[in-house]
Amino acid sequence: MTPTLEVRVRELLSQIEADGLYKRERTISSAQAGRIRVLSQASERELVNLCANNYLGLADHPEVIAAAKRGLDEFGFGMASVRFICGTQTLHRELERTIARYLCKDDAILFAACFDANGGVFEPLLDADDAIISDSLNHASIIDGVRLCKARRYRFANGDMDELEDRLKEADREGPGFKLIATDGVFSMDGYVAKLPAICDLAERYGAVVMVDDCHATGHLGEAGRGTPTLTGTRHQVDIVTGTLGKSLGGAMGGFVAASQPIIDLLRQRARPYLFSNSLAPAVAAGSIEAVRIAERADDRRQRLTAHARRFRCGMEQAGFELLAGETPIIPVMLHDARLAQDMAAALDERGIYVSAFFYPVVPKGKARIRTQMSAALSEKDVDLAVEAFTDAGKVLGVI
Repeated sequence: MTPTLEVRVRELLSQIEADGLYKRERTISSAQAGRIRVLSQASERELVNLCANNYLGLADHPEVIAAAKRGLDEFGFGMASVRFICGTQTLHRELERTIARYLCKDDAILFAACFDANGGVFEPLLDADDAIISDSLNHASIIDGVRLCKARRYRFANGDMDELEDRLKEADREGPGFKLIATDGVFSMDGYVAKLPAICDLAERYGAVVMVDDCHATGHLGEAGRGTPTLTGTRHQVDIVTGTLGKSLGGAMGGFVAASQPIIDLLRQRARPYLFSNSLAPAVAAGSIEAVRIAERADDRRQRLTAHARRFRCGMEQAGFELLAGETPIIPVMLHDARLAQDMAAALDERGIYVSAFFYPVVPKGKARIRTQMSAALSEKDVDLAVEAFTDAGKVLGVI
């Protein structure tokens, strides 16, 4: 008898469990913050939070919450519609204009998430005669967006500018169309910044467009938090920026594309995730507007974030941990083995530190890690407690 789908699924789940790759969710009973309350069996405990994307600490900021409440009171709970039917409020256009001004682009377009922004940006702009050249470590949303597009696909090894140039030459040989280079601004699993000056120089030399997914940079990197194009001096060379409202900019949900007016206008006409998804809830849009305004003037928070990252990295290196080099608040602690990474996460939980283990398929096999992320919501005491907990757990597990 042919096995049922459910039997096959159960077998697959058992294999995932046996391989040590099963992911389990924990339940938070508080607002997202530097310290969070976590439900554990019958108890509730407070833990230092080292794995949120809450870089500026705006997820529970009182001014963002107040703005969201005003939006809820004035504009209601939800839109119950897509944008082009009856789902565009003044809030949505204000948020788009705020993002565009912040990132020095003509206009911006909102999506339900940056996954949708990356999923919808390629297909309307490129056809079968065109080419996309993508970094091999780009986010899954870029990979899926490229798959949905008819353009020819090329990949270059992460950060390898020689191979990028080879792919640009190959694209020229194989077709006369437009070329688009796609890259993360900050590679989220590794924490380092893309080589945007070299990428933009090659793009100019070979007549290519540059698209940057800046989800892990907008709000906290570069002057006024304007992201990696500003950080690297390539703001005027990067043509398309995608990003999220779900990390530094309030941490709620929603994504965007910021670019020239013709590109944004075409995306409004043709981007399927935009055309066929509900508009952002009014409270999310209102809170996000305030979050962008706060982020733009939050130099104090960015300085605190940088100081925390430096303090944590220094303490962990002195303790003997293997860290990936980088200049961002993402600091991966390399453990290589998936089970060991999960054991370390569990040991840290027992010691009052909330982290997550990352392993295949999120990262390559043999590259399992604890990805720590600093936040301006943390205190120096929190950072020191984290280093102490890592050190103690690392000794018990034989990591250091």
